[in-house]
Amino acid sequence: MPRFSANIDLMFTERPFMERFAAAAAWGFPEVEILNPHAHDTADIVAAAKAAGVRVTLINTPIPRMADGDRGAGVDLATAKRSEDEARQTVETAAALGVMGIHVMAGLADRGDATAEAAFVDHVRRVADLAAPHGIRAMLEPLNPVDFPGYFLNDVDQALRLRDRIARDNVWLQFDFYHFQIIHGDVVRLYRQHVADAGHIQIANPPDRREPGAGELDYRFIFDVIDESGWTAPVSLEYRPSTTTEESLRWAADYGYAL
Repeated sequence: MPRFSANIDLMFTERPFMERFAAAAAWGFPEVEILNPHAHDTADIVAAAKAAGVRVTLINTPIPRMADGDRGAGVDLATAKRSEDEARQTVETAAALGVMGIHVMAGLADRGDATAEAAFVDHVRRVADLAAPHGIRAMLEPLNPVDFPGYFLNDVDQALRLRDRIARDNVWLQFDFYHFQIIHGDVVRLYRQHVADAGHIQIANPPDRREPGAGELDYRFIFDVIDESGWTAPVSLEYRPSTTTEESLRWAADYGYAL
């Protein structure tokens, strides 16, 4: 049975952020994931996670103006100073939280833009080099063009080619079943092909990024496939509940998660 991690930027949003750690723990989640820890005081996050007895598994590099279309600074040479500052900030935060991985956001650019690619390669190398002494992985996650039009990193083969060019041992693919089903389809076959490249797994149900049982993917089958692959790290629930978080977790009772 997979071990699940709850993304508390998307789940338990009925509560103030610092109360979500305890809410996740009450459901039996041993880990949580945070998209944007940079919006909060790191010491407060450390204290809330410790009090709840949960571990933070993954954070993102900052996207401070996401509502205005910001998708990260990694691909833009004009924002090289910003990307350098954000790399250091994120690794410092990740080390303080004891996370296992950092999702390195790329930004907006054409996939064929060689200048953007060179900038992103340098950015990921910077994050990876800073993260390596802490045992932290840098994650490459293609995002689908429906939710993130114009995002530079939008294909699994592209991500793996860039990983080879980056040439750092702590750079891995972030395998997101939701994004990859929209980008490529045939996501179970894709997972079996690339599980050895994966350093982190996230799930949500297309087409609306909902919970298992509320969309086109059969997650009971997928969870069996994940088990069969030998995966033992957390599987992050990165979905938007179709109702309340508690109602959306009814499926999880079969896996031992309940109040």
